Amino acid sequence: MTHEPRFLVDRMLGPLTRYLRLLGYDTGSADSLPPGNPKEDTNLLQWAEREERILLTRDRELAGRAGGRGFYIGEKEILDQLAFLKERGLIDLSVRLIRCSICNSLLEDAPEEEIRGADYAPTGERGPTFRWCPSCRRLYWMGSHTDDIIGRIDTLNQRSE
Repeated sequence: MTHEPRFLVDRMLGPLTRYLRLLGYDTGSADSLPPGNPKEDTNLLQWAEREERILLTRDRELAGRAGGRGFYIGEKEILDQLAFLKERGLIDLSVRLIRCSICNSLLEDAPEEEIRGADYAPTGERGPTFRWCPSCRRLYWMGSHTDDIIGRIDTLNQRSE
């Protein structure tokens, strides 16, 4: 891919947002908008247009309104959703811990004080492999959860070969 796509995901595809971020894609989420707004679809279309994002939705009408900038995703399972995007040449399937899966900010090397101060960091693995989000202060490392996600992505890659 020469130009890496940026995505915007509607509320009905919430888990896809986190996976796209773990794959390193700049991914906005409708979940960041206040709920219950009757003009949410219009707001999503404007956001996608303004920031040149590809709108991913489970709403056929919304995808149609987005024109070439929108994709209807009917698949229910996350791996099938990712396969759909890969088959259309929109994504590569490799985990890159460069974005926060919660807020989409770029991750940085974790300062030692953040690692020491984290109650949930594995004590036997402290060191330079930690990444952190300077916006929401979430700490990331390659551990069993990451291994599980990588395993699921590897399974999907083998399935599509």
